[in-house]
Amino acid sequence: MTSAGFMLIISSPSGAGKTTLARKLTSVDKNLILSISVTTRPLRPSEVEGKDYFFKTKDEFEKMVSDDELLEHAEVFGNFYGTPRKFVERNLKEGKDVVFDIDWQGA
Repeated sequence: MTSAGFMLIISSPSGAGKTTLARKLTSVDKNLILSISVTTRPLRPSEVEGKDYFFKTKDEFEKMVSDDELLEHAEVFGNFYGTPRKFVERNLKEGKDVVFDIDWQGA
């Protein structure tokens, strides 16, 4: 039987380096995965859907909030961000450790 994973939360204001730190941690611990956030902001040229973020419309995001599909959510610089419950719960159940890099508003 696999033991459940744990959650590690790195929280700070935007631009403080939390994503850089989280990616470094996942590069040295193969059981540690980066939580992938949902966002309403536009996809940037270098980003990949499902790897960097799950990109949603504002209506889709609001439905996720009303359906309790997010562990946390916040508005940051006019865009919405949140942590999808199913993604996190599935990985924890599989014994993976999950690191979150979330804005202080969502923590």
